[in-house]
Amino acid sequence: MSEPSPVADPYAYLNIVKNPDGSITRDLTNFPCTAATPDPSPLNPAVSKDLPVNQLKSTWLRLYLPSSAVNEGNVSSQKLPIVVYYHGGGFILCSVDMQLFHDFCSEMARDLNAIVVSPSYRLAPEHRLPSAYDDGVEALDWIKTSDDEWIKSHADFSNVFLMGTSAGGNLAYNVGLRSVDSVSDLSPLQIRGLILHHPFFGGEERSESEIRLMNDQVCPPIVTDVMWDLSLPVGVDRDHEYSNPTVGDGSEKLEKIGRLRWKVMMIGGEDDPMIDLQKDVAKLMKKKGVEVVEHYTGGHVHGAEIRDPSKRKTLFLSIKNFIFSVL
Repeated sequence: MSEPSPVADPYAYLNIVKNPDGSITRDLTNFPCTAATPDPSPLNPAVSKDLPVNQLKSTWLRLYLPSSAVNEGNVSSQKLPIVVYYHGGGFILCSVDMQLFHDFCSEMARDLNAIVVSPSYRLAPEHRLPSAYDDGVEALDWIKTSDDEWIKSHADFSNVFLMGTSAGGNLAYNVGLRSVDSVSDLSPLQIRGLILHHPFFGGEERSESEIRLMNDQVCPPIVTDVMWDLSLPVGVDRDHEYSNPTVGDGSEKLEKIGRLRWKVMMIGGEDDPMIDLQKDVAKLMKKKGVEVVEHYTGGHVHGAEIRDPSKRKTLFLSIKNFIFSVL
């Protein structure tokens, strides 16, 4: 079996053009979007609707509620866990309403029997990090003060999980770090854990998995290098704490996560170039006293369950078991 051809031009691969002013032009042809589905239907695993978060920043979120919670006029007294889900896209691409993320969140709301809140965040390079982290935290403030009827009727504020895929996993991790210092401010929201699905991490030195999967066709290192170049603060390299959590033996805030007894689920695919970095971060968290559940799947590429709906059931079952082990 021949080796796949390496990606020669990461900008062409990503369908982006870098402009003289530092912004990028995105060709979103390959990222079809879909409207929310507010009306219960047997075809929809969940009902969903869009709500503004910060109109000055043009940030918003899509809220998902399992259809079973509203079907047949049934208003259950059972309160549901909240999963705050941040989408992926290397901090430079994609959106909450992308069809793949919408379907993923709809099915997740149904299979976990949870409320899923998927916030938007400003993209780089127009808004470099930590802008996305700021927006991720602001979404938590929105949830805790929301007067939305679905939230008021169905949400269990004492069981909140931060989750994301790829860049969204990095975002969930960093929003978690920020939140350890504001636990009382977040009340009545209580974060119980982080679910890091194929989180986007990087470093200056190539890991063994990055070398082994240098010609990966989904998310090769030559492409993630460009994503980091466009999203990190100007003048820093990939060994910045935003991209490489293991630098300098990690954040002291990890020990606070351990003391707060938040649990972390690290989910990765063995055919993802970032797998070694993800395992290194899990090892670091354990060293800092954090309880980590690791879930790695052979043959899975980066973001496998986003791209392939047939892989989602197994993933959601694992996440459901994790959530109920925490509750």
